[in-house]
Amino acid sequence: MPFDAHVPSDGLAAPPSAPSAPPQLPNAEAAPAQAAPEPETGTVAPIWLQRLSLFVLVLFCVYLGVLVMILPWWTRVWDHNLFIQSRPVLAAVLRNGAVRGLISGLGLLDIWIGVSEAIHYRDHRR
Repeated sequence: MPFDAHVPSDGLAAPPSAPSAPPQLPNAEAAPAQAAPEPETGTVAPIWLQRLSLFVLVLFCVYLGVLVMILPWWTRVWDHNLFIQSRPVLAAVLRNGAVRGLISGLGLLDIWIGVSEAIHYRDHRR
């Protein structure tokens, strides 16, 4: 449903936030309001491309979600990381169980987003 701007019939009303506009002459014609351009009928992607992009999105979300959910509890990678070891304050924060749980929760949320996209998918046909 396109958005249609409301245009007054006399064309003399100024927008409420605009500063004082110069008055228009009575014989001057108001510029016709231009509607938003309608999308062309051929701009919808083919069904196979829509489904392929959905598959890639779901695969990416689930893969990334599983990785983010498991990685904080994998101590060989998480605790023995040169980036974390070189910053002792950051290491103390990231070794906290609540922070690891929060990061794992973000991974679970990412998996949920991917599955939700798959469940609520609708084909956009021409």
